Amino acid sequence: MKKQKIDQIFATFAKRNPQPATELHFTNEFTLLVAIVLSAQATDVGVNKATPALFAIADSPQKMLALGETKLKKYIKTIGLFNSKAKNIIGLSQKLLADFKGKIPHTREALQSLPGVGRKTANVWLNCALGMPVIAVDTHVFRVANRLGLCKTKTPEATELALEKAIPEKWKHHAHHWLILHGRYVCVARKPKCPGCIVREWCEFKGKTV
Repeated sequence: MKKQKIDQIFATFAKRNPQPATELHFTNEFTLLVAIVLSAQATDVGVNKATPALFAIADSPQKMLALGETKLKKYIKTIGLFNSKAKNIIGLSQKLLADFKGKIPHTREALQSLPGVGRKTANVWLNCALGMPVIAVDTHVFRVANRLGLCKTKTPEATELALEKAIPEKWKHHAHHWLILHGRYVCVARKPKCPGCIVREWCEFKGKTV
């Protein structure tokens, strides 16, 4: 896709929603990280239903360890893969205290050393907590980017690298939020809502719905 079209797409997203943000609820940098870990293969809505009570009593690595894995599971049992996620959250809390003095590291590499934190999770945290212009690729971003024609890729990491090159610097801060929200509410997986799409005129998807 030509750079002019890419610029028009993101300018249109920006005009509709100038300051997009994560839909996950959190109270500080630690609870944001926990919420992102919990959101893997789960909906933000489902995570947000479970976390207020949890974050009210465990909003730091110390408090999370004091709560313990067994009790943590009771708070997050409505979230998919809650057993492994509870183990990872306790593990990352332990590592934060042991290796980072309880503070969340500010590099992707260090974040990925934490249990349950992959490249996408690290990128989401860096973008939402620190405002870094990184692009986190989830299923929505992967689908929308390839449908629009921003890239032609087969893996999340390849998509991230392609979007890093394709998207103008001025849009990168909010780019993955715009793509996530577009994929969540308009460019949905089974039957995209093309008639109501604000970037339809630049979209290169051949299977547009009427």
